[in-house]
Amino acid sequence: MPTTDRSGTVEPFRLAWPLTIREAWTQASSYLSGSGVEDGAHHAELLLRHVLNWDRAVYLLHLPDTFPEHGASAYEEAVQRRSTGEPTQYIMGEAYFYGRRFAVSSSVLIPRPETELLVEAVLEEADRIWPLRESAITAADIGTGSGAIACTLAAERPEWKLIGVDLSPDALRVAQSNARALRIAESIEWLEGDLLRPLEGRSIDILVSNPPYIPEADMEGLQREVRDFEPHLALVGGKDGLDPYRRMIGMMNEWGKLPSILAFELGQGQAQDVARLIKEQGSWPHIRIVKDLAGIDRHVLGMRD
Repeated sequence: MPTTDRSGTVEPFRLAWPLTIREAWTQASSYLSGSGVEDGAHHAELLLRHVLNWDRAVYLLHLPDTFPEHGASAYEEAVQRRSTGEPTQYIMGEAYFYGRRFAVSSSVLIPRPETELLVEAVLEEADRIWPLRESAITAADIGTGSGAIACTLAAERPEWKLIGVDLSPDALRVAQSNARALRIAESIEWLEGDLLRPLEGRSIDILVSNPPYIPEADMEGLQREVRDFEPHLALVGGKDGLDPYRRMIGMMNEWGKLPSILAFELGQGQAQDVARLIKEQGSWPHIRIVKDLAGIDRHVLGMRD
């Protein structure tokens, strides 16, 4: 539990020596929980293992051992950063998506488990439409961020051609680095620009996007981890959160050939509105809504015959 000095200022996290690995974890857990971090014990463990470069089996084996002094300052700094609300993934510089490691920074959103369901739905629909995969398939990921969707599709379907688009050059650098680390860089083309503008004149078979969808008025009510640390450019989707969907569908009205699959991630309560936008456009008669692990309508897909 954080303590305060006479002025009421919260004192920074410091380990009380001597101590074991278990005691260091206990002290950090208490400090994080007292700082308002949900499941502080879990984050204390993740950061400890990161600092010491241990997997969980090694960590559990060494719990009774003396905490190594060479890791003290790094662990104290990591716990202190987490206590302010900074996400553990940013502190560690990594997050996992679809079983693969992705580098992340404050320039990109942290990949989330619910987005894995969007990838799965895209793969299922693609296998249904092109069961033999005889022709080349081009898929574009709009607002690619860390490249999690584009890289995963490229890794799962090596015969596809992927395009990752983002307005942020910093995000594209992170995505390109992840593609190189996963050894799929040759399968993905990266384009900088606003939504679909970089794709003008191209033929796209699958268009997938996890765009900014938070309504402006809802930003203040978000968890501090999201509100204060994740990039607002990738979060805010206008007054009602639907601006990116309206704009993308409007941009596609100018295309000669439309994608066979259109797949969006969206916020809670937005599924019917986005499905209506797709239906009103008239080019995707088959609509599929996918729920996330909490039972919330999280993804909308439109398919052409």
